[in-house]
Amino acid sequence: MRKLYKVTLTSEEVWIVEDIVKRGKHTAQKRNRAHALLLAHHGLKDREISKATSLSTVAIEQVRKRFVENGFEATLEGMPKAARPRALDGRAEAFLVATVCSPCPDGHEHWTLKMLQGKLEPVFMKN
Repeated sequence: MRKLYKVTLTSEEVWIVEDIVKRGKHTAQKRNRAHALLLAHHGLKDREISKATSLSTVAIEQVRKRFVENGFEATLEGMPKAARPRALDGRAEAFLVATVCSPCPDGHEHWTLKMLQGKLEPVFMKN
């Protein structure tokens, strides 16, 4: 089966990934992506690359695809994670902390998530 995303590095990119793989203070993820790029550049199959790195064959396919679609830098650094919206605003968070710090209801040793949800919903979840 022919590869849809072929990795061909420039001589400078080869030097950079070799440097990352051999030495330097880099995260394991960056080192693995660099190693996968280097091995893919040398024509190894995904299974062979998987054995040489700690990446799955699916992850290697994603590295190849990211390299072709987003370029060398984006592949090495990884894609930025989407920011998750806050579940509570500052006022609701302060209310939750104050509730947790208050005495538990009679018959309970500690607050449960269900009980806290019951306290928050009437006050803040008016949709």
